[in-house]
Formats: sequence, C-alpha cells, structure tokens
Amino acid sequence: MSAESVFPRLEPLLPRVSKPVQYVGGELNSTVKDWDATTVRWALMYPDAYEVGLPNQGVMILYEVLNELPDVLAERTYAVWPDLEALMREHGVPQFTVDAHRPLGAFDLLGVSFSTELGYTNLLTALDLGGIPLHAVDRTDEHPIVIAGGHAAFNPEPIADFVDAAVLGDGEEAVLEITDLVRTWKQEGRPGGRDELLTRLAETGGVYVPKFYDVTFDDAGALNPVTPNRDRVPATVAKRTTMDLDAWPYPKQPLVPLAESVHERMSVEIFRGCTRGCRFCQAGMITRPVRERSIQGIGEMVHRGLEASGFEEVGLLSLSSADHSEIAEVTKGLADRYEGTNTGLSLPSTRVDAFNIDLANELSRNGRRSGLTFAPEGGSERIRRVINKTVSEADLIRTVSAAYANGWRQVKLYFMCGLPTETDDDVLQIAAMAQEVIRAGRKASGRKDIRCTISIGGFVPKPHTPFQWAPQCDPDTVDSRLRKLREAVNSDRGLGRNIGMRYHDGKPSLIEGLLSRGDRRVGRVIERVWREGGRFDGWSEHFSYERWTTAAAAELEPLGVNIGWFTTRERTEDEVLPWDHLDSGLDKGWLWDDWQDALSEQELDDCRWTPCFDCGVCPAMGTDIEIGPTGRKLLPLTPV
Repeated sequence: MSAESVFPRLEPLLPRVSKPVQYVGGELNSTVKDWDATTVRWALMYPDAYEVGLPNQGVMILYEVLNELPDVLAERTYAVWPDLEALMREHGVPQFTVDAHRPLGAFDLLGVSFSTELGYTNLLTALDLGGIPLHAVDRTDEHPIVIAGGHAAFNPEPIADFVDAAVLGDGEEAVLEITDLVRTWKQEGRPGGRDELLTRLAETGGVYVPKFYDVTFDDAGALNPVTPNRDRVPATVAKRTTMDLDAWPYPKQPLVPLAESVHERMSVEIFRGCTRGCRFCQAGMITRPVRERSIQGIGEMVHRGLEASGFEEVGLLSLSSADHSEIAEVTKGLADRYEGTNTGLSLPSTRVDAFNIDLANELSRNGRRSGLTFAPEGGSERIRRVINKTVSEADLIRTVSAAYANGWRQVKLYFMCGLPTETDDDVLQIAAMAQEVIRAGRKASGRKDIRCTISIGGFVPKPHTPFQWAPQCDPDTVDSRLRKLREAVNSDRGLGRNIGMRYHDGKPSLIEGLLSRGDRRVGRVIERVWREGGRFDGWSEHFSYERWTTAAAAELEPLGVNIGWFTTRERTEDEVLPWDHLDSGLDKGWLWDDWQDALSEQELDDCRWTPCFDCGVCPAMGTDIEIGPTGRKLLPLTPV
C-alpha cells in the first residue's frame, strides 16, 4: 500500500464530524519523519478515542523510544468515532495515523496497546478501515504485523484470530528487539516471508504468536493444555520486565493534546509494580516486582517535561504512589522547586494507610486544593480481608478527619461490588462507612458543607490473579445490591444529601469478564458483535448488552458452552486456564494458595517489608525488588 498522505481526501470530511481537531495531528512534541529515510515503520494504536488515547503513557513512551532511532519511524493512530467511520467508508479513506496521515496498511508493524478488553471491537474497525484482513491467517507479506500489548494482552486468546503476536509486560526493550529483528529480516531480503519473521519473533521467548500454538478442547468443552506446533517455538512465553527505570526516562517530551483530553497534565511514573497483594488487582500482580525511580530521576523528568510541554500540573503516577520509599522527599523537593509558580502536583488514588496530611499539604502547596481520593475497595472489614486490602475503617475515619480538619471539603471513596464471597451486608456497609465519614468530617471541621462521593465499579475476575478461579457475580445481583445501597445512603437524609454516589450497572462488567477470561472461542463473539455494529464498548452510550449476549448465545451455544461458562462459573484447581502457557512470573500454585487464603479470610503482608512469600516472580524473571531510600535530596533549580 502507498504511504502517501490521505489528508487531501480526509480534510473535506472533517467539517462534517464532531471534534475534527482530534484527527489533524501536529501536537507539540509530535514527530513526522521522512518515510523513505527509514527502514522499520511502526504504527502505534490506542484503541479508543483521541481524548482517551493521547495521554496514555504506554503509547507515548514507545512513540518516543522508537523515534529516537534514526532509521525507525513511529506514528500514532486512534479509534475514529462512528460519524467519521461512515464518511471514510463512503469516500474510500483508509484508517490513518494522526502524525502524517499515512494509511495503516503501509506500515511494517501495528502495535496495539490494550488497557481494557472493551477496546477489542475498535481494533477490528481499524483493521477493516485500514484494508488489513481481520484474520491473521489471511494476511500476506504486504500487510503489517499486528502486535497486541498492554495489560489485556496477558490473555490475548479472545483476539488470537485477529493479532499476529502479543507481547507481555514492559514494552520499552521489547519494541527495540522486535525492531532489530524486522530490520535484519528486511535487510536480508525478507527470507521465508511473513512466516519466517513471526518464527524469529517467537524464538525470542518474549513474543507470543498464537498460530504457532494448538488449542483443543475435550468433550465437555474444557480446554486441553496448549502446545506449540513447530520446533523453533517455546512451550511458554514469558513477560518482559524493565528493571532500571532511571535508564528509561520517558517520555522526555510529553505530547500536548490539541483537543480536550481526559488528563490535562504531564505524568511521571515514579515506580512500577506493586507488592501490596490486593487479590483483585491484575495490574499489581502482573507488574511485579516493585522498581522505583530515584528521586533525582523523578526530578529530572519533571524539569525536562515541564520545559518541553508547558503543562501546569504534574501527576506522580504508579499503582500506589504514596508507597514510594522517598515520597515525602519527592513531594517536598518538587514543591520547593516550583513554589511561587503555577505548577501543581497530584497523586492518583491513595491508600489510606500510606497517606498523611504533610504529604497532602506538599501536593497542594503550589496548586489548587482539590478533593482527596481513597480506595477502601470493600465496605466491610470481612470483605477487605478476603481481597487483602489491609486497611481498617478506623484508619479511614482517622485519615479523612485529619483531611477535613486541615481544610479539605471533598473526599472520594472507591469501592467494588460483586467481590468473591460478597453478601448484601458487605455492600450495605459502604453506606454506613460513608455516613460515618460525613459525621467525622463535620466534627473535625466544624462545618456542614463537606462532601463524600462513593464511586462503585463492578468486580471482574482477571487472569494471573488469585481470583482467576472465582465465579463472577451476575449482573442482576450486582444491580440489586447497588439499589439497596442507594436506599441505605439516603435513609438518613441529613447525611445522605452530603453523599454522592456514582456507579455502573453490572452488565458491562459481565462482558468484560467474558473477554478477560475467555479462550479462542470468544473471538467469534467479538467478530459478530463488531459486524452487528459494536464500537466503543467502553462508553456507556455505545455499549449494548443485548448485542453481546445475543452474539454469545449464537456463537458459543453450538460449541457446547455459554457466557456463564466463562463468567459466573467457578474454576477447579486442576482446570487448564487459557493463559497457562503465558508466564507472568507468578507461580500458579502460589496463586491457588492465595485464593484459598482469600476464602479463609486470611491476609498477606506486603513483601517489600517482610520475608519473601514465594510468589515466584523474582526467581522466574531473574529480577528483584528495587527500592530506596537513597537518602538524597532534590536540589533547587538554578535560575537562568
């Protein structure tokens, strides 16, 4: 396919669509390279709208890492809204990159980063618009190699028909190795064609190529062990782990969106991984071990990123940012550096037991004092023991009382509904907790105008977690408990008017559960949903539960299984799971033991500060926990 820009054909269509600016490119710090001066060409996709995809750190990092290589080109593409999709089909405009508006089909590689499984239908739209066959088996040497990454790629089986390969884990070093292999293969004259290139990728042991593995089922519909079908392919594929984060200080020049995006800030990842051991949290399990960025490394990234972007807020990101061993020194050092400027600092959701007022005051010293967000996750002490969220209600009340006493007016609390072993009472205790927060806040602040918002998500059991064997709660039960919770919140009108409640019904969570724990049979459901109009399933206004359940019934029941087989059914210890041949480093026996501990309501400590619990990651990956403190301080910036 020609690499010529499609913009002359696209531009006349833009006045006819919503938010046309998201398709024009040219953002600050974006890169456009000479096509003919490069050897290996990547298109990087975040399969959601521009406003969600542009701030994504994973895509932004890979975009910069690849473009630093003189003979490599990387451009970005995002899902187009249905209004533009219809016009593109009508006028023959293919899926394009926003950087130079080149057609997707012209690139060597298409890397797709999945943060959630609900982006799968958007991948199919992009492939179809790009003139790339939906099924990997139908692609030729002329088509890009389609590679999935991101957290959802830890079980790529539901999209195995549509992707050529998947990479588990950290991408920085992986994309460079893949680039080297593609460069060498092209320089050698493309020996053996597409099949040989995929074999070379699979041989590394860090790239999963689904077509090289046979998937079979027994008479009852259960999965047999997945086995390789050629000699040069390993039996299991291991995740990638980037150990020294200071050696990878990306993004150095953050992209600045042209259109409004979900995060209007510059973000710095201060550490990667988590060992808190929350049993529901796939991100915490699959990103082990903890690897901290040094205080100097953080300071340099913030300084360089602000100069390059002009953002006025810096987000200090990780799965539990207040757990950084030098978080107090980091926040004080940054607040000192930027005092008197408009630069504010923020942390994402913070653990109650890692929070203190000194930390909050440093974060708000130069910026506005926004609300504080905490994630108890479960309403009762019992359910928090089940999920290993080791925080008590007394801890929470003490923390929020201190916050309200020090001038904060708004606290947000995150919970989940549908957790394993959950009862109605576990959920109703969320209301009691929220009411107690308001009482304590009024007492501490002496004011009546404080607010508490409870935000509730449906729980989805995920691969590579202790809950991968758990039955998922059905939507009717989730919805019933949420109705009862709302009634309980409003039962005391004097307190209820200060409590906000945000939640989603249980239906999208069930479909996410189908996609997260599904096997290759689920691919035909995804394709049918897409052919019947499924797009942007992560957006409530586009999601159709009926479309998914109808497609699942039509495609799965002739195979002897149904949607409940993948969602509400409990798994046994000896069952082969669709991702067993994909190694996250976690020992399956340890995960099963932790699942039994959950059922017994036994908690497990954070292994950063205790002896090893033998989860398997460090020996399996040849890695180790890397944390401070370094004892160093951030020096003031020298004025120029």
